[in-house]
Amino acid sequence: MKKNLVACAFVLFLSALVSFQVSAASTTRLGGQDRFDVAVNVSKNGWSSSTTVVLANWDAYGDTLAATPLAYKYNAPILLTKPASITPRTKEEIKRLRAKNVIIVGGPISVSENIVKELKNMGISVKRISGNSRMEVANNIAKAMGKKSKVVIADGFNFPDALSIAPYAARNGYPILLTNNKHLLENSTQSLINSWAISQTIISGGPLSVSNTVYKNVPNPRRFGGNSRYEVSANIAKAYYSSASTAFVTKGSIFADALTGTVLAAKKNAPMLLIEPNSLPASIKNTIINIGFDRFMILGGPISVTDSIKNKLDNEIVGATIMLDPGHGGTDPGASGNGLVEKEIVMDIAKRVNSKLNSSLAKVVMTRSTDKYISLDQRVKEAEKADADTFVSIHVNSFASSAANGTETWYSARYASSESKELAEEIQKELVKALGTNDRGVKEGGFYVIKNTTMPSVLVEIAFISNSSDASKLASNTYRQKTADAIYKGIMNFYN
Repeated sequence: MKKNLVACAFVLFLSALVSFQVSAASTTRLGGQDRFDVAVNVSKNGWSSSTTVVLANWDAYGDTLAATPLAYKYNAPILLTKPASITPRTKEEIKRLRAKNVIIVGGPISVSENIVKELKNMGISVKRISGNSRMEVANNIAKAMGKKSKVVIADGFNFPDALSIAPYAARNGYPILLTNNKHLLENSTQSLINSWAISQTIISGGPLSVSNTVYKNVPNPRRFGGNSRYEVSANIAKAYYSSASTAFVTKGSIFADALTGTVLAAKKNAPMLLIEPNSLPASIKNTIINIGFDRFMILGGPISVTDSIKNKLDNEIVGATIMLDPGHGGTDPGASGNGLVEKEIVMDIAKRVNSKLNSSLAKVVMTRSTDKYISLDQRVKEAEKADADTFVSIHVNSFASSAANGTETWYSARYASSESKELAEEIQKELVKALGTNDRGVKEGGFYVIKNTTMPSVLVEIAFISNSSDASKLASNTYRQKTADAIYKGIMNFYN
């Protein structure tokens, strides 16, 4: 989440006026009835016109694994066709783009000479890049791009690793070279690398995709491996896209949607994240959280990437950093009563809130995750250091009279006043509803941690540890989970 901060300094005193503009998560689906539609919709999203188009066989990924850097060089979308004649939707898109050149990737079996004639009859210049094997096609694409100081190597007989690295390779002009079915380099590929005096070789995939023999025989290798295709794509994103806000998301078990989207991803300087159709693998989830992506482009229809995944990515809390502050700790136990200690209760509840927020793809930072003392000033500094978007301090209340009871939530009017009040209102509403406690309302006050944090901040007083009825709820695992759920819902309400 991004926020705008405006500070005004006055001669006799310093006051800060902070206005926050939180960017809503945004998810765009580039789908369609089939892979032809996806390719056309990708093209329409990225190109109002294009002098050049790259054309490939709709069902053969081998020849086209290395095509993305070439397409990016010519600012050309990749479109798909069946082998015998140009698919009508593709033909119409070529016309819309007002293309003057088509580069066909693959031999006549993949894209027939009839298609070449058809294109020429449309007044289009046609160039074919082919070879006796997919490795040779990749080599010829590399030669067409021109001599480079770095190259990428990926498995030529399995597509995911090549497509995960393709946006980065394309953006930087690095050709993609392919291993053969033994996960080795052909002599012609090794000769190409040797003749170019390569300074670095980027390897996408583990030793089962690009062998250790290859790794040992190429210049200055850097391998991106992982336990799965999903982890490989996550590791590439972490290495090269740590400051990006946009990511492309596509099903990791089919090639066509990712293939045609790689050039658009390169144009937007965004990674390609591979996922399962109805779930986010842990490595991808952690990458989204830790990098803070809040813009997503989904490649493929609901059969490829379900609407439930789209809705999850489209939630406004995705990309936000939430600071949870379990009060007290260590040598400062907080309040106690009815056999309970505040620092233990709030730590338990904060961890439960953390888990809920993490599942919603928010980045959660805890001022403490163990029983240790942290000063109030340090808590504020940690929130500012984390560039938190919201700050929630969790406490339980106590009073000399055991009659005092109920729930209240505090905010400060010093910074982000209206946003803080709104956050407090949402959390208070959900807590009272979930716990059935006395509603003591939302209050403005000068607690140190909410007075001195510049983002929307609240301090929650869940219930009174000194009141036997409230304390019985604070002692209950069921009510602690209800409390965590309510705080989570209040935060989600605030963002949505």
